[in-house]
Amino acid sequence: MNRSHTLAGLRDRPDIAVLVIGGGINGISVFRELALQGVDVVLAEKGDYCSGASAALSRMVHGGLRYLENGEFKLVRESLLERDRLLRNAPHYVAPLPTTVPIFDIFSGLANGAVRFLGLTRRPSRRGALVIKTGLAMYDLFTAARRLMPTHRFRGRAETLRKWPAINPAIRNSATYYDAWVSRPERLGLEMLLDATASAANARALNYALVSSTGDSLAITDTLTGEQLPVRAQLVINATGGWIDLTNKAIGAAAQTMMGGTKGSHLIVDNAELFDALGGHMVYYENEDGRICILFPYLGKVLIGSTDIRVDDPDKVRCEEDEQRYILQSLAFVFPSIKVAENQIVFRFAGVRPLPASEDSFTSRIPRDHFCEFVEASGRLPATLCM
Repeated sequence: MNRSHTLAGLRDRPDIAVLVIGGGINGISVFRELALQGVDVVLAEKGDYCSGASAALSRMVHGGLRYLENGEFKLVRESLLERDRLLRNAPHYVAPLPTTVPIFDIFSGLANGAVRFLGLTRRPSRRGALVIKTGLAMYDLFTAARRLMPTHRFRGRAETLRKWPAINPAIRNSATYYDAWVSRPERLGLEMLLDATASAANARALNYALVSSTGDSLAITDTLTGEQLPVRAQLVINATGGWIDLTNKAIGAAAQTMMGGTKGSHLIVDNAELFDALGGHMVYYENEDGRICILFPYLGKVLIGSTDIRVDDPDKVRCEEDEQRYILQSLAFVFPSIKVAENQIVFRFAGVRPLPASEDSFTSRIPRDHFCEFVEASGRLPATLCM
C-alpha cells in the first residue's frame, strides 16, 4: 500500500463503488471479500488499523459456550466453524487453548437455566456440573464432523487439586475442553488487509482518514495533513462496531440508535506463581456475582478479565481503578492463596463490545449474534449498510 498513490487516485477519481468505514477486523474482512470479488472498494479508518475493539479483545477465539444458555445455538455453531477455520488458516497466530472450568456445585443452575432459556428471567446464576456437562456435550456435538481438538473431560476433586493445587479447595469437580486463542489479533487483521490490497488493484485502504458529510456529499479527511477529499460512493458500509451510531451521525445517515456497547477491561500481570499455577490452561470461571471471568497464560504473562459495563462514548473507554479491584477480587476467589502486587500489573486495557441497543438490566444477556441494518439513500447520501 502506498498512501500517496491512494490519495492521488482519490483526487483524480472520487467515484467509487463501495466505501467501507472502519478498519477493525469486521471492516477489513468485508473490504477483503469485496476486493477479491473485483469490486472497486475503498476502506477508511480514522485511527490506525485494528486499534479499537480489535486490539482490546480477550484474545480468545471461541464458540461462545455460555451463549448456549441464551438459546443462541446458531451463533455458537457458526462461531465454532469460524474458530476451526482460523486454526487451519492462521496457525501462526491462532492456536488451541485447553480451557478448564472449576465447578463448585452439582445441580446449581438447572431451574434458573430453564426459565432463562424460556425468557422468564434474565438473572445470571451459578452453573453446576450438570449444566456445564450439557453445554460441553453440545459443544462437542457441533464440531463432531470436523474434530480438530479433543473432546471435553471431567475431573473429580482429588484429581483437580493434584493438577491445580492452588485452586480454591472448595471445588467439587472441573471440566476441561478446548477452544483457541489469538496471540496478536492486530497483525492478523493487517495480514488480511495486505492480502486484499496485494491481490486486487481495485482495493485501496487509508488509515488516519476520517469520513464525514460536507452537507451534500461525503469527504475523506487525511488527518495527517488536513487535506479533505470528496468521494462519491454507490454504497457505504459502516463497519465501525461500537462507533456505528457516531459514524452514522457524522456522515448524515438518518438511522435510529443501533448500538448499546459494553466495556470489557482486562489486566496483564507478571506473576510467576500464577503463571505456573495455570499449568498451560485457561481457567474459565464464575465470580461470586455470576459474571464469567477468564485467566490464561499470554506471551509469558497472565491475562485476566473481564468486566461488562455499559458505555456511552467508546472513545473514552479505559480500565478504571474499580474494575482493576473487581478483576483482582475475582482472581482471589478462584486462586485464593495467590496475591498479585500492584507492581506486577504490567498493562491494563479495555475494549467495547459492539452489542445491539438493549434495555436488558443484565448485560450478559444481551444477544451476541451478528446483525446488519440497511439505511436507505437520502438526497446525495448513498445507502448505508451497518454491520
